Amino acid sequence: MTTKLLVANLSDIDVKGSRTMRVKGTDIAVFRLTDGSVLAVENKCPHKGGVLSEGMVCGTSVHCPLHDWRIDLRSGRVHEPDEGCVNTYETEIDRESGSIYITI
Repeated sequence: MTTKLLVANLSDIDVKGSRTMRVKGTDIAVFRLTDGSVLAVENKCPHKGGVLSEGMVCGTSVHCPLHDWRIDLRSGRVHEPDEGCVNTYETEIDRESGSIYITI
């Protein structure tokens, strides 16, 4: 069973910034990209558990603040030569209200 959760308003997240929340025991980071899209991933790097919401966003990737691993925010996959993956979550923006939803 999937659930759609209201997590923030678009105006709550700066461009290239993030917002975090804990859902069902999992920390999730929601990122706002320069193209206006919003993407959500598990807030934990698969390498050493770095907090991804504290990393730098470049394009559609975030750099882990611990060891600079790059994680693709669309797929959750780590960029080569490193390996790994984080969970991603479907996002939806209500363009009229600016509300951001994720599907869990």
